[in-house]
Amino acid sequence: MAVRSRGTKLLQTFLPRCLAPPPGRRHLSSPAWSSQLASLPPRDLYRLSVTDPDQFWGSAAAERLRWVEPFQRVRDCELSSGRISWFLGGKLNVSVNCLDVHVEKHPDRVALIWERDEPGTEVKVSYRQLLEMTCRLANTLKSHGIHKGDRVAIYMPVSPLAVAAMLACARIGAVHTVVFAGFSSEALAGRIQDAQCKAVVTCNQSVRGGRLIDLKATVDAAVKSCPSVQHVFVSQRTDNPTVMDRPRDVQLEEAMSPQSSICPPETLDSEDLLFLLYTSGSTGQPKGIVHTQAGYLLYTALTHQFVFDYREGDVFGCVADIGWITGHSYVVYGPLCNGATTVLFESTPVYPDPGRYWETVQRLGITQFYGAPTALRLLLKYDESWVKKYDRSSLRTLGSVGEPINHEAWHWFHSVVGEGRCPLVDTWWQTETGGICIAPHPADEGAPIIPAMAMRPFFGIQPVLMSEEGEPVQGGDVGGALCISQAWPGMARTIYRDHQRFVDAYFSAYPGYYFTGDGAYRSAEGYYQITGRMDDVINVSGHRLGTAEIEDALDEHPSVPETAVIGVPHHIKGEVPFAFVVLKEEQQEEPDAILTELRNLVSTKIAKYAVPQHFLVVKRLPKTRSGKIMRRILRKVATEMTDDLGDISTLDDPSVVKEIVHAYEQYRKQPHQRKEE
Repeated sequence: MAVRSRGTKLLQTFLPRCLAPPPGRRHLSSPAWSSQLASLPPRDLYRLSVTDPDQFWGSAAAERLRWVEPFQRVRDCELSSGRISWFLGGKLNVSVNCLDVHVEKHPDRVALIWERDEPGTEVKVSYRQLLEMTCRLANTLKSHGIHKGDRVAIYMPVSPLAVAAMLACARIGAVHTVVFAGFSSEALAGRIQDAQCKAVVTCNQSVRGGRLIDLKATVDAAVKSCPSVQHVFVSQRTDNPTVMDRPRDVQLEEAMSPQSSICPPETLDSEDLLFLLYTSGSTGQPKGIVHTQAGYLLYTALTHQFVFDYREGDVFGCVADIGWITGHSYVVYGPLCNGATTVLFESTPVYPDPGRYWETVQRLGITQFYGAPTALRLLLKYDESWVKKYDRSSLRTLGSVGEPINHEAWHWFHSVVGEGRCPLVDTWWQTETGGICIAPHPADEGAPIIPAMAMRPFFGIQPVLMSEEGEPVQGGDVGGALCISQAWPGMARTIYRDHQRFVDAYFSAYPGYYFTGDGAYRSAEGYYQITGRMDDVINVSGHRLGTAEIEDALDEHPSVPETAVIGVPHHIKGEVPFAFVVLKEEQQEEPDAILTELRNLVSTKIAKYAVPQHFLVVKRLPKTRSGKIMRRILRKVATEMTDDLGDISTLDDPSVVKEIVHAYEQYRKQPHQRKEE
């Protein structure tokens, strides 16, 4: 179905399209650190960052950010109480650092390439254009009573206007909370209520994979229970009519049109709130993670440059949605602070076909490609010709984000997509960390990258593995709970309106350390590998098993692109692993033969007691739009509690649940497949 879109039209309403080619490539030379730091190799920079963080971060902040008033003290941090402050006394504006400083030097450089749903219809936006759009939107918010400290919910698809909405909030000192534009009205309402948002910015519809999604209808249902919302600003993503409830609803393009393209930036303290981002909590109540101004911006800029080898003139392609922390840090704030050209990917990996990513790389000349293992495993199911038919010679660095990448996906990404010539950085970080904490880069020139391993801590990050007794584990070839012993500028400051919950969740398990909630292994060489969430652990006859470890073994089978393992109750063993297995479409072996090979593989790779008690072959796994596997649903199916599946509206395709339930019902009719191992 053809979609009539107003995307290009709405941008041209205010700004002429930028047609200037990107400038020539060269290494970042400005803003630079002092010559003393700039000349140090990554190994020595890391040593300085952990032994003298005041000098390292103080120098970086002073040189790389534009300050209205200089900071007086680099840090005041006490992890045991969750007290974290950086660049005390300093004042600045984040939007100035992401826009104005670059407009002064190269106003016509492309800031954003909006890769819209239909291939070949991309829209380029220069830094000057983005600044003008941001200022018009900021003035629109101000004219409707939004001021410093007010919270604004952004419920929009990936687009230049969504980025401008984030930066407009930053410009006037409002606090934005971006809610992924796939969440249900109930989920959206819960976040608006917790943040007490004064306004919502949305679109009439979103376009994804050739489908239209009615966002305004979702917002209308949500704000019925949100009395704090005074205005809903509605942009027209498509030409389809929108039901407006005036005076609450404001047509955004109409409201922006008469506004000035100049908006004086608000002066903000380094520790003023920049944004809230809600993550799921173990209690089911979302946690509003708080990130502040200067420390977050500096950390995202440095990690963007050093982890991905960003150079001036590159086209940085992170395909994450802005509704997640990856989109905040590596689609918006990190790249724009560095003056980069960043891609906004609106579509899906398989629309209109499985070559979409690589056709986009060829057409846009993308130099860094940063994506999720779940998308890579999806593409693994298709023939390599979907990759090789496109020119990927522009690629220089590949990146993986969101979960530990399995070996098969790593090798396919590195060898097929990157032709064996692009470094592949498997990055570990969290919403709470603000930016990448462990990754193969930065590294000394020529240093090896070990497949499917995050490897090295970033500047200022001191990982520590803790034993069950709460003591640091020394040496190499060891595992434990992954903690970080020293504060860094990009880390979250609190949970909104509930600092005690913040302390309890991240600092109470191991006092004096930040507890990530993940387990990790440290090799003899000192490299780190993430083994999965500590709560994704199965206790089989007294043996503790991480589900990620079993999945990694299963995923090494050439016919298996993806698996998900959960624990189910067992009357003797306590718990046993239950494996949901996706098979490649073109595989030739019989499923029973493959399952036998999988049992042998786990037995060989881990131990006999780790072999899943149950295997269920499914066509797809239930995933959110961001690619996260909904293990809660799998547990309900495996424990025959399908009458209470809970909210499935956040799934990319809710129909997958019926497929899995049906597969399980057929499985129950075959008792020979459920024999004891």
